[in-house]
Amino acid sequence: MTINTKDTAQNFIIEGANCGSCVAKIEKALNSVQGAQNVEMNFAERTVRVEGKADETTLINAVKNIGYSAKPMSNESDQDTLDEKAKLDAAHYKKLMRNMILALGVGAPLMIYGLIFDMSVTTDTQRIAWFLVGIVTLVIMAISGKQFYNGAWQAFKNHAANMDTLIALGTGTAWLYSMFVVIAPNLLPQVARHVYFEASSMIIGLISLGLAFEVKARGRTSQAIKRLIGLQPKTARVIRGGEEQDIDISDVVKNDEVRVRPGEKIPVDGDVIEGRSTVDESMLTGEPMAARKKTGDKVVAGSINKSGTLLFKATHLGSETTLANIINMVKRAQNSKPSIGRLADVISGIFVPTVMIIAVLAGLAWLNFGPEPSIAYAVVAVTTVLIIACPCALGLATPMSVMVGIGKAAESGILIRNGESLQTTSKITTMILDKTGTITQGTPQVTDVVTFNNSDENTVMQLVASLESSSEHPLAEAITAHAKKQGLALSKVADFNAITGKGVAGSVDGQTLLFGNKTLMDKYDVAVDDATEQAQTLASDAKTLMYFASNNKLHAIIAVADPIKEDSVDAIKRLQNKGIHLVMLTGDNKATAQAVAKQVGIDDFIAEVMPDDKVNEVTKRQANGEIVGMTGDGINDAPALAQADVGFAIGTGTDVAIESADITLMRGSLHGLADAIAVSNATISNIKQNLFGAFIYNVAGIPIAAGVLYPFFGILLNPVVAGAAMALSSLTVVSNANRLRFFKPNKS
Repeated sequence: MTINTKDTAQNFIIEGANCGSCVAKIEKALNSVQGAQNVEMNFAERTVRVEGKADETTLINAVKNIGYSAKPMSNESDQDTLDEKAKLDAAHYKKLMRNMILALGVGAPLMIYGLIFDMSVTTDTQRIAWFLVGIVTLVIMAISGKQFYNGAWQAFKNHAANMDTLIALGTGTAWLYSMFVVIAPNLLPQVARHVYFEASSMIIGLISLGLAFEVKARGRTSQAIKRLIGLQPKTARVIRGGEEQDIDISDVVKNDEVRVRPGEKIPVDGDVIEGRSTVDESMLTGEPMAARKKTGDKVVAGSINKSGTLLFKATHLGSETTLANIINMVKRAQNSKPSIGRLADVISGIFVPTVMIIAVLAGLAWLNFGPEPSIAYAVVAVTTVLIIACPCALGLATPMSVMVGIGKAAESGILIRNGESLQTTSKITTMILDKTGTITQGTPQVTDVVTFNNSDENTVMQLVASLESSSEHPLAEAITAHAKKQGLALSKVADFNAITGKGVAGSVDGQTLLFGNKTLMDKYDVAVDDATEQAQTLASDAKTLMYFASNNKLHAIIAVADPIKEDSVDAIKRLQNKGIHLVMLTGDNKATAQAVAKQVGIDDFIAEVMPDDKVNEVTKRQANGEIVGMTGDGINDAPALAQADVGFAIGTGTDVAIESADITLMRGSLHGLADAIAVSNATISNIKQNLFGAFIYNVAGIPIAAGVLYPFFGILLNPVVAGAAMALSSLTVVSNANRLRFFKPNKS
């Protein structure tokens, strides 16, 4: 299986983006560059992805012109990119912690002093002392708050506003008012001569602490990617010139013969040409059982060889391997955002200017209607509104959850292409299931061997397989495979004759053999009356029946069917327990469809459908207002997978189906489908929790900060409390998002 999701886009690390409103500005600036398409910024990761043919320098300048900076992500291996970003994050975290220590080192003692003593300016000695404190605070603001003031200035130059604007205005207002009190106290009434230097320092310190926690927390959201990248070995053992040699994985070329010993990781994708072994593919498929590999089977990079030694021919290298494409798919999906996230970006974009207006109105209200000292109350209200409204948590709410949720799905072998698919999956009301290869195993197998006239089952199968080894009938392979599995040696067949529409005939060791349907038996006057009851029972289960006779005497009925996967029934029950209406579509005949549907517990099924019929069925149900999911594995399912609201491809199926789907289930089990829906529900629920928390925090916090409770309860928030609450809200969001890392789908 190959998942063709090669990423040809340019990726950049963004610096200076501190809130959700920054996302809209950066995406708009990059989209305006000629040749740029499908710009997607991941605020939680501070990365942006740009498709198209836009010039790299032009893109970087576009970001720079609106007050941010962009650095191209490494074009080397993904591990190098992650290492590079980890270093930048570590440096940023260290800087934020330094800023926090400096700011709180000044602000905390001042706040404690204010709790014990009066911070009013009444004497010349106090003026001198507070002037020096003001200068120290200004230095702290310049050092620890530099990024906020630079960001606010850049936004101002670009006629915009962001979180930095609110912080700069809030802390700047508090400091300027305090210095005015120190320099010209006589111009203010006695009760208004109160300084707020501790607010400026404490707010910067607390916000820096919140951002530091965010940087630390968002590093954990990339664990899924890091684990996948960690599967990639650094070297490969190839055979060249008849000799084995260990070379760097980048030096492996197509058709190289690669050997892996027990316990080693498979370095590249390939086809086994020698050996037998079991291979652990759990990190790619989520399937705990090791897969058996033999000559002709495919192996994928990153899986672990468990028992025997394998020799295989390299087929896909580097960025073309299944593992590399999985990593790209997961990264792309984590960068995308569902519509619920785009709504948050839009709101963030208009939120900051709205808050500034509210702050001004609150200040005017206090100045005109507030008690004395009205100017001091106005300053406090304006500063607190600006600080408490910073939409950090709002911007983080969606991307943090999406990153963790999609990473969690990838660990279970569920590859989600984009955030929109993640969201829509949680809304599915109807799931259409293809039968062959989705509910069933997709390959005919011998299910029953009923013998007559004291015949031995192994002898019967040996003769039948010998006869069928010369046949080109589609069911012949199932017969010969069953005999091979039983270890039966085939005999040479003489006088072989394929009788169209009836079966085959021939002779082995002088015995005249017949193998085919009842019509063949009737033609050669073979009595089958004794087998009528057993034949009817097998036929009722939609199994294909073939009669075997030797020397015109019936010896066995062999039933062949496409078996239902072992866990399909349980998985279907899980889907039905979620309230999802299930529909089975198949090109098979009605009797077979009815039998399979009955066995798995699906009441709604349609048989004898063509690919166009599957698309029409999806469209019809969508027209009735249903949110339709489609699950399939074949080329004939591709149109319906593309038409469905969410298409699910069974990863063991064709590349065409996988490319047409929104979500790929690496395992062949329908439990992956139920797990995908469970992860989607959990992720969307987590996003809603985050958005609710952020919106409620801002909506409730702003009026309280503006002073609506003061006339009734005498409550007016301190700006320092606002700064702490804002930092705490961001920490709450990232912590809540990381809860998804421990989510486990309910298996019932």
